[in-house]
Amino acid sequence: MTPGRAPARPASASAPEPDPTADQASKDAMSNATTVSPAHSASTASTLITNIAALVTNDPSLGDGSPLGLIQDAAVVIDGDRIAWTGDQSKAPATDNRVDAGGRAVIPGFVDSHSHLVFAGDRTQEFNARMSGRPYSAGGIRTTVAATRAASDEELEANLTRYLEEALRQGTTTFETKSGYGLTVEDESRALRIAAAHTDEVTYLGAHIVSPDYADDPAAYVALVTGEMLDACAPYARWIDVFCEKGAFDGDQARAILTAGKAKGLHPRVHANQLSYGPGVQLAVELDAASADHCTHLTDADVDALANGNTVATLLPGAEFSTRAEWPNARRLLDAGVTVALSTDCNPGSSFTSSVPFCIALAVRDMGMTPDEAVWSATAGGAAALRRDDIGRLTPGARADLVLLDAPSHVHLSYRPGVPLVTGVWRRGERLV
Repeated sequence: MTPGRAPARPASASAPEPDPTADQASKDAMSNATTVSPAHSASTASTLITNIAALVTNDPSLGDGSPLGLIQDAAVVIDGDRIAWTGDQSKAPATDNRVDAGGRAVIPGFVDSHSHLVFAGDRTQEFNARMSGRPYSAGGIRTTVAATRAASDEELEANLTRYLEEALRQGTTTFETKSGYGLTVEDESRALRIAAAHTDEVTYLGAHIVSPDYADDPAAYVALVTGEMLDACAPYARWIDVFCEKGAFDGDQARAILTAGKAKGLHPRVHANQLSYGPGVQLAVELDAASADHCTHLTDADVDALANGNTVATLLPGAEFSTRAEWPNARRLLDAGVTVALSTDCNPGSSFTSSVPFCIALAVRDMGMTPDEAVWSATAGGAAALRRDDIGRLTPGARADLVLLDAPSHVHLSYRPGVPLVTGVWRRGERLV
């Protein structure tokens, strides 16, 4: 397994992310969660984290030479918001501050490259019915559309920040999120405006489903998505996405939408081949999409296309868990040389989890991944799916996004599923958990 071959995104492109400790109650809760040292503010002072049992760097030139670049008995130096040094703790340089990891493991912060966090309401009743025997279909999205349209900006942002705080406590330091639950010009643009205040990895997904308002005229809705809605949304987004699936948008519609987005400077991502075989994956590769997401139903030609292109296959096991659907075959993709990412797909309908560790455990148990591959895919793989080289790794110059596990090895993320192992999180050099 190798890092994504897509062109890297410069580190300077990242934008400020939310301060999840703004609420005092949340601050107190997160401060109490750590067992190593209290939270501290990032500054120009340097910090040495030492007594690390196993350090995952995701640099194969380091440590054991594996894709994880695993260093035993390690240390890492943070200087400002960047990693300044990694290596054997016996060779660590002097620093202003020192943190004892207590023989625990340190890994890069998780990169959650696929989520849907700007929404209102939930779909508890739908989930309950599905677990009682009703199959999942794309039509359930309409329930969330109605609730999201009825919500105020303040309600949508409060919901967003709630799940960001939840994800941070579980080790997620970078996230992508989408629109797609408004499906009007006003509601899609406000969703992206709200999201853009918290991350620059923002995706325009006006093509989530055909809006209920255009149920009798899908062509008119495609015209809206590629015209007035795109014009209103493009200033807030970096990416454009489409749900290329039966019941949503076919290959021709998806190509028109993604091509229009590219003309506006947005780069493609594709919901591809989730519910059935279809053109989504090969369309993603054809248009040099950063990722094809889901990739559950693949032909040999689909796998070959991914292996020979720059598009990352982003697997979302939370969706299969929540819908009792067929698992993606990660082993098939990895053996073919495809770059794989793991993400949560956090959304209120088909994957209502913000836990990357949970998805790692699922991928190892049910998708044929090794523990090493799953951790790489949830960190460096997610970075590749966002075409970033400043995150998802712990090497000099990378962003200082680190997770301290209450365990001696990253393998415990799948070895001890469901256990809250994240005991410390640094983002941009600042300890937040």
